[in-house]
Amino acid sequence: MRRHPRRGEADLPVTPVSPVNPSERGAEVGRRIGVGLMYGLWKPRVLGSWRVPASGPVILAVNHSHNVDGPMVMGVAPRPTHFLIKQEAFAGPLGTFLEGIGQVKVDRSGADRTAITRALGVLTDGGVLGIFPEGTRGDGDFASLRAGLAYFAVRSGAPIVPVAVLGSTEKRGRLIKGLPPLRSRVDVVFGDPFEAGDGSGRRTRTALDAATVRIQERLTAHLANARRLTGR
Repeated sequence: MRRHPRRGEADLPVTPVSPVNPSERGAEVGRRIGVGLMYGLWKPRVLGSWRVPASGPVILAVNHSHNVDGPMVMGVAPRPTHFLIKQEAFAGPLGTFLEGIGQVKVDRSGADRTAITRALGVLTDGGVLGIFPEGTRGDGDFASLRAGLAYFAVRSGAPIVPVAVLGSTEKRGRLIKGLPPLRSRVDVVFGDPFEAGDGSGRRTRTALDAATVRIQERLTAHLANARRLTGR
């Protein structure tokens, strides 16, 4: 209940508190941890990382077929990355850790305004936002894209860099069934950055639908090229 002002007090409007942008320093710590873990446990082969712009806002659009895909990209990307991650993963100590390394918690049940604001904040600050455009783990073939990627790309004007992670689901590990075999090769292929919008700056539903189609075409083509390059 709002308290009425006492005599002599000003009746000031209550200003909503904006969510704090994810920590860039925390994301860099996460990248360094990822480097040690990913190269220590597996044998990543990274192709095209030089295609990621060295500065300014960027969106990494990553296919998603295994839980290791996000940490793998965090560990091999040339810049610290803030991923949109489902809120179910933010449980207990893991949630504290993910917050500390600058990751963004998102409620997938509806339009999570806090997550949207924080994600746009990453891009406004000139950072790297990682998105699984399929929304959840699947075949990792970009066959079904949600509109969120188009919204962030068109709203921010940030270029999209397609990223294909290949090999994370080919075999199951002997020691830990839920992970790829230790010291196995996982390929991460970065594509050429591209603009999702049509140059008009419009953010109507029609414009976003058209942007989603353009994005899907580029991501699907990149995945096919990545498979040719890696033989997977």
